[in-house]
Amino acid sequence: MLKYIIFDFDGTLVDSKEHSIEVINKLAQKYQFQNLTKEQIAKLSRYSIAERCRMMNFPLYKIPFAFIEFLLLYKEGTDQLQLFPGIKELLTNLEDANYKLAVISSNTEENIKQSLHKNKIENVDDILVASIFGKDKVIKKFLKKHRLKASEVLYVGDELRDILACERAGIKIAWVSWGFDSIEVTKENKPDFYAHQPQDIFSIAQSIGG
Repeated sequence: MLKYIIFDFDGTLVDSKEHSIEVINKLAQKYQFQNLTKEQIAKLSRYSIAERCRMMNFPLYKIPFAFIEFLLLYKEGTDQLQLFPGIKELLTNLEDANYKLAVISSNTEENIKQSLHKNKIENVDDILVASIFGKDKVIKKFLKKHRLKASEVLYVGDELRDILACERAGIKIAWVSWGFDSIEVTKENKPDFYAHQPQDIFSIAQSIGG
């Protein structure tokens, strides 16, 4: 029986692409890569993070350090982030159907709480923060903390790294097509489910059982 729906934050609940591009471009000079345009972002979205780094001539090992600075700059625009259309209704429908809701994200707890509060989302039970490549570890801790079986949880995310984290954690994932990564990145590592609009998540949850 499905009990928890765990959501990613950026690109899944909130549309933060424009803001993220602005922040990345603020770091461009320091980390010696060119400012990214929307067209370049669209192209990069078809590739894994490692492939993007090679295309940008950006060493993969620098990501954790750059990401700390990214989050500090990101905070300045958190109150401007909007939910994707249909997300608020989805969360209400899931709550009404007695699913518990959580967020596991690489963003900060403060940023997430601020944005959810601003968008009047008060039905998320847990918010957990993971390192950019460590979501699987946090998911496993979440399962242990709540004494959940892997079959009792569904993760909802928009990136290849979400799919890989769920594979390592042994839980099912619904990949959403409205986020950061293009559907091309799922060709080799396929998610359990695809969602092309928020209400698809509700249908997926019901199909699993609850």
